Amino acid sequence: MILHGLLLLSSAAALAEIPQALIPAQTYWLGCSPGDPECDIDEGIRRAGRIHPVQVSVSAFYIDRSETSVAEYRECVESGACSKPFDFRRTHYCNYDAPGRDNYPQNCINWFQAQNYCQWRGKRLAYDVEWEAAARAGSEDAHPWGTQPASCKTAVMDPGHPTKPDTVTDGCWRDLSWPRNSFAPNQYGLYDMVGGTAEWLMDWYHPNAHQQYYAKGQLTGPDSGELKVIKGGAWDEEAWAQRVSNRFAKPQTGNPDLYGSNGIRCVSPLPVNPLSVTPLLSPSLESDH
Repeated sequence: MILHGLLLLSSAAALAEIPQALIPAQTYWLGCSPGDPECDIDEGIRRAGRIHPVQVSVSAFYIDRSETSVAEYRECVESGACSKPFDFRRTHYCNYDAPGRDNYPQNCINWFQAQNYCQWRGKRLAYDVEWEAAARAGSEDAHPWGTQPASCKTAVMDPGHPTKPDTVTDGCWRDLSWPRNSFAPNQYGLYDMVGGTAEWLMDWYHPNAHQQYYAKGQLTGPDSGELKVIKGGAWDEEAWAQRVSNRFAKPQTGNPDLYGSNGIRCVSPLPVNPLSVTPLLSPSLESDH
């Protein structure tokens, strides 16, 4: 059934064999975290020299606890429903078919492959407002673990080095992603919400989406565009990118080398309209946000 443009599932199909977590209905601040100096203009609304978040409300939904693995994606390929992605023979950091990497996150895929996989499971990719609610897990901090900047003690990332190229430092000095769930989950039990692979979302990218869409109640974002939103940092991105409000954007398809850092996490909306909005920047709260 399609309602308000969103795929809805019966309650019997809400959970699949791949573990998911129930994200409770909530109102929260979407975008730049308080005191975060790394926020870019596309992470909120600029006022008085600061980037402010937008207060939004989402209904409950289910989301995968882990990023989609190579083994899980291969099942879809072998069923004939998914196209085979580029593998390690194309470039060493593509995980598909690489020996010993079945439990690594599936990467080197475009948006269509990611969405097609989720639809094969009876699900879809997350919208930005859903993804960030899940990543924050009730916190206003910039990272799932708190305010401390990302490091190789908290996420699979590029720690950077003044004298080393990123081909050496990517993936915490491995120039690869790591096995899934290598670090502790957030408070909702979700792994790798930053680091690992950056995750394709449903939203079309707009640099001023918070003001032009989310604040006005259109929480699915623009109706069209040229790029899709990607969130969650990645194994080849430095610490500034490993924040829950950070947004990247890429074309849905194109040069496969663009997608080495991109992966999949599916959601299952409950059989209600999952998206609504509350007023933007209540005057009583504006000083704190």
